[in-house]
Amino acid sequence: MKFFSDIKNWFLETARVFRRETARALSDVGVLIFFFILPFAYPLVYSAIYDPEVTRDMPVAVVDDCRTAESRRFVRDADATEAAKVCGYAADMAEARRWMADHRCYAIIHIPSDYSERLGRGEQGVISVYYDLGLLLRYRTFLSSFTELQMDTDTRLRTEMMNTAGFVSDAPTNVQTEAYFLGDPQQGFASFILIGIVVLILQQSMLLGIVLLDGTERERRLGRDAYGLPELRGVSPSAIITGRTLSYTFLYLPAVVYILHYIPEIFNFPHLGNMFDGCLLMVPMLLATAMLGQAVRFMASERESAFIIVVFTSVVFLFLSGLTWPRFAMSPLWYGLGSLVPATWGVEGFLRINNNGATLGQQALPYLALWGLFILYTVLAYLSARHYRRR
Repeated sequence: MKFFSDIKNWFLETARVFRRETARALSDVGVLIFFFILPFAYPLVYSAIYDPEVTRDMPVAVVDDCRTAESRRFVRDADATEAAKVCGYAADMAEARRWMADHRCYAIIHIPSDYSERLGRGEQGVISVYYDLGLLLRYRTFLSSFTELQMDTDTRLRTEMMNTAGFVSDAPTNVQTEAYFLGDPQQGFASFILIGIVVLILQQSMLLGIVLLDGTERERRLGRDAYGLPELRGVSPSAIITGRTLSYTFLYLPAVVYILHYIPEIFNFPHLGNMFDGCLLMVPMLLATAMLGQAVRFMASERESAFIIVVFTSVVFLFLSGLTWPRFAMSPLWYGLGSLVPATWGVEGFLRINNNGATLGQQALPYLALWGLFILYTVLAYLSARHYRRR
C-alpha cells in the first residue's frame, strides 16, 4: 500500500508543480514575451521581410566591344530572363565597375570584340559575366538564369550551323534538361530557410523563458530553498522537473500549431505534409528542450543570464542545424555537437514532412533521436535538481 501511496503523492506533487510553474510563467512579463509574443511575432516579421521570396529584374550593365547583330541578340535574350534587366551600355569595363560600385547595377556582361568572328569560324565564343557577391541570393538567381541562357544560346547556334550546312531538321535536340526543385518549387529564400528557422525559434524562446524564470527565482531565494519556492519544500526532484516540463510544453502547444500550420498557409510556403505528423514530431523536441533548459539552470546566476546564454548560442545552433551548410559535409566533431541540439533533429524532420510530404514513419531517425535527447537531458536535469537540493 505504501508503494501506491507514494505514486499518488508523486502525481499530486507533479500537478502542484505544474500549476505553480504555469502561474509563474503567466505572471512574468519577460517570460510572456519569450513564450508567446516572440514565437508569434518573429515568423510574421521574417516572412514579411523575405516576401517576395525571389529577386527579379536586377539591373545589369553591358560592355559590348563586338557591336554585331549576334552580340545584340545575346543582350536582348539576357534582358528577357527573369533575373536581369539591362540598365545601359557602358563604354568600357572601368565605367561598368563604377556603376557597380555605385550600386547602379549588380552584374556586368562583357562581350569581347571577336565574339561573332569566333562563332562564324565555328569556334567557341566567350562572354564574361561579373557578379556582385554582396548578396548570395542575387548571385544564385543570376547564375541560374545565365546558365540557362548559355544552354539555350548554344542549342540555337548549333541548330543554325546544321541548317546552314544543309542538315535541315525539325527534330528536337537530343538532350533537354528540366529542373524540379523539390520542397521549394518557387526557389524562394523564405520557403527554403524560414521553415527551419521557426523550429529553431521554438527552441530558443523556450530556453530563454526557462533560464529567465530560474534566474529570477535565484535572485529571490533568500530565506527559501534552492528552488526559490517555499511551497515546494520536500517535493522530490523528479516531480519538480516533470511538472515544469509538462507546464512549458503545455504553454507552447498553441505556438506550435500557429507556426507549423498557419504561417505556411498565410504566406503560401510549401505545406505538403500532414500537420498532425509535424505536431507529433514537435512533442519530443519540446520535451527535450524543456529538460535541456532545466539541465543548464546552474548557468543562470541572475535574470540577465538568459540573454547571454541563449542569444549567444542562437547563431551556433543555426549553423549546426544544417540550414546554412549540410550536416553530412561537417566534420565529425561539429556533426556530433549538432546532434545534441534538439532543434537540429526538429529542423531536419519537419522540413522533410512539411516541404516534401514525408510521413512521421519515414522520419523515424529524427523522431527517435529527439526521444533519445529527451532521456539524456532528463537524467541531466534530475542530477542538476539533486545537486541544488543538496545545496
